[in-house]
Amino acid sequence: MYHLPDFLYEINLLSVSLRLTLALLFGGIIGLERGSNRHPAGFRTHILVCVGAALAMMTNQFILQQFDTGDPARLGAQVITGVGFLGVGTILVTGRHKIKGLTTAAGLWASACLGLAIGIGFYSGALVAALIIFISLTMLPRMENYFYQRSRVLEVYLEAESLEHYKEVTHYIKSLGAAFMESHIIQTSPVTNGSIAINLSVMLPKEISRQEALAAIESMDGIFLVEEI
Repeated sequence: MYHLPDFLYEINLLSVSLRLTLALLFGGIIGLERGSNRHPAGFRTHILVCVGAALAMMTNQFILQQFDTGDPARLGAQVITGVGFLGVGTILVTGRHKIKGLTTAAGLWASACLGLAIGIGFYSGALVAALIIFISLTMLPRMENYFYQRSRVLEVYLEAESLEHYKEVTHYIKSLGAAFMESHIIQTSPVTNGSIAINLSVMLPKEISRQEALAAIESMDGIFLVEEI
């Protein structure tokens, strides 16, 4: 296994500069992808998280090296906890009960872990992890969409004029041979005044596409809004 010079694993001006620069680069690369897609935590946020985590880990190593005391993992554990609270701020549950921001929150957490690895001098792990994180954010969504578009599970948010009109929707879905997985009325105010909001989750038969089912539901009387979630 290739081993870098020993001074790069110690706390000195050169190793500190290298680690913080790597944290800046790796955190920035991940943040650029998030920011370019207009997600809440972008370029600067990911840099700050990664650099801060690296600094916390180096501070731990400095205390251990300088004073020959302390737990080298203590500050790192606190960073993970703190970033968890930061990630919560990027998660949004919309009025249609659709959750957004989980990937951004996971990216922040991964950036923090990346910073911890860099901060302690785990260069090879940080490099491989940075590549995997970047590939996961930039290339894997295409694969994800490919399989999701072929999924038979249909999750729908709809607003109906009354429960009677909603029953017509359920009757149509059952006539397709679809299986109900989940159905509940949303208590929050719907977009259309005077309507009722409902979330549906059904398993469609192979011969019916999600687009066909959505179009049929949308064309029914008393249905004001249909949206796949």
